[in-house]
Amino acid sequence: MIFIQTLSARFTSRLRSEQVSARLGMWLGISFTLAFATGLFSHFTQHPPTWLLWPSRPVNLYRVTQGLHVIGGIATVPLLLAKLWAVYPKLWQWPPLRSAGHAAERLFVLLLVAGALFQLVTGLMNIAYDYAWPFGFIQAHYWTAFIVYGALVVHVVNEWAKLRRHLWTRVQDPDRRRFLYAIAAACGVAALVTVGETVAPLDRLAVLAPRNPRIGSQGVPVNRSALAAGITEAISDPGSYRLVVMGAVRTPLSLTYADLVRLPQHTVSLPISCVEGWSVECEWTGIRLRDLIAQAGGSPEAFLTVESLEQSGYYRSSEVRPPHWNDPLTLLALKINGRTLDADHGYPVRLIAPNRPGVMQTKWVTRVRVS
Repeated sequence: MIFIQTLSARFTSRLRSEQVSARLGMWLGISFTLAFATGLFSHFTQHPPTWLLWPSRPVNLYRVTQGLHVIGGIATVPLLLAKLWAVYPKLWQWPPLRSAGHAAERLFVLLLVAGALFQLVTGLMNIAYDYAWPFGFIQAHYWTAFIVYGALVVHVVNEWAKLRRHLWTRVQDPDRRRFLYAIAAACGVAALVTVGETVAPLDRLAVLAPRNPRIGSQGVPVNRSALAAGITEAISDPGSYRLVVMGAVRTPLSLTYADLVRLPQHTVSLPISCVEGWSVECEWTGIRLRDLIAQAGGSPEAFLTVESLEQSGYYRSSEVRPPHWNDPLTLLALKINGRTLDADHGYPVRLIAPNRPGVMQTKWVTRVRVS
């Protein structure tokens, strides 16, 4: 007990106050709400329930929401650290548990603090492709988000009287005002040096971004190369390639690469938007997926599964539901920005569709199943 009291005493500062904590808490609540909402959108876009049909328009919706999720998450780091610093002495109050109600309150605070740190640390490591853990990131990040946001709601309700008393009153102490301004500036700088991964004119400032949208094969970033996917040999002979359309169709199709080149070609402008937050606008040229399914006699209400030459991997196939594959912007692309696809971008054929994560824009397409 003496050690804890001594430790708490060493971390005193006149910059701390209930009003400062209330301001930081409000900002953190807004940030966490934005992260929770955009995170759910990303998750359900990638793993939709059977009853949910995501729209294909607006085409930049996923690009914007995922950019906000990642950039906002990075900008939240100085804010969360400041909030933890502001309330640090309270975390070491003694005795730690004074009643059953106090114990429940402390439990939710523990869940909030631990969960918030877990989400930010694993999120940052995920966009850096550093998976130093034995569990699945997607599932852990998804379920922990509910724990954190639930604990946040309980904490806000419990502290509402204090929040209401301090939230809308001016911070009188000039040092505390400067402290809050400094935290706001730090969050703004963190966002500014990341936002260039989504907003191309600011790409030179994106020193914290996991990807520069101008660097990569054919001027576009690549997350998974043909070599990493193990399909370099499979695409080495264009003459042996076949695209097969099968399932609930009147006429199964088997098309060579030359057959695809001879079909009517369309060019669309769509972003490739990655779950790591980066995105870049490209021109894609290829065959409309709806034209191919119509040629095979598939129903407009059918669900499609687009499969890759890649033999393993979490995203070696993706489901394409009616709102997307019926959209004229959805292509089986043969070219990017007027050039034949590089192997790392999905040669000979890749899927590109509006308002979908990059991991679901299947590369090295070899089969389309209709059901």
